[in-house]
Amino acid sequence: MPERRRGAALEKALLDAAWEELTANGYARFTMDAVVQRAGTSPPVLYRRWSDRDALVRAAITHVLERSRVEVPDTGSLREDVLTLLRTINATRVQLVTAMSAHLAGYHQATGAGLGDLLAAGRENAADAIFDRAVDRGEIAPDRLSERVKSLPFDLLRHEILVTRAPAPDDVLEEIVDTIFLPLVR
Repeated sequence: MPERRRGAALEKALLDAAWEELTANGYARFTMDAVVQRAGTSPPVLYRRWSDRDALVRAAITHVLERSRVEVPDTGSLREDVLTLLRTINATRVQLVTAMSAHLAGYHQATGAGLGDLLAAGRENAADAIFDRAVDRGEIAPDRLSERVKSLPFDLLRHEILVTRAPAPDDVLEEIVDTIFLPLVR
């Protein structure tokens, strides 16, 4: 008889099952019942935590992003920190970015919730730490760092990944940083 899951282990199993269901069938065919079956649990166990499928979808996305968090680089320069973070995302998140885009477009249509906001939450702490250090070193002025400017290199990388469905070549990453991003903040 399998061991009964509780607490964090149970929540992880439920969120993993929800993510697997999303990537297997997309948002349009995502149901709470399918997650219950996939997780091998009962409906009350799931509904005690998430009252509807949209709340569960948001929780599953957040769970996956937290699970795949990247280390914050500290190379001593804004250029190298941003490039290192882009390279790490490029090397580790292509499948995640494409899966989220392909399978969750229906979620955006149905709820109006922006996937960009969820993705941004996944990179926010790393990017903010990089930008705060660059300001402290005097590399950039804080008034040049609007939220749109801070998200720009990551948005451009995401666009590149979605268009090509492959990791971006390193020269593209360097162009994003050197030709587009750095001139905006310096």
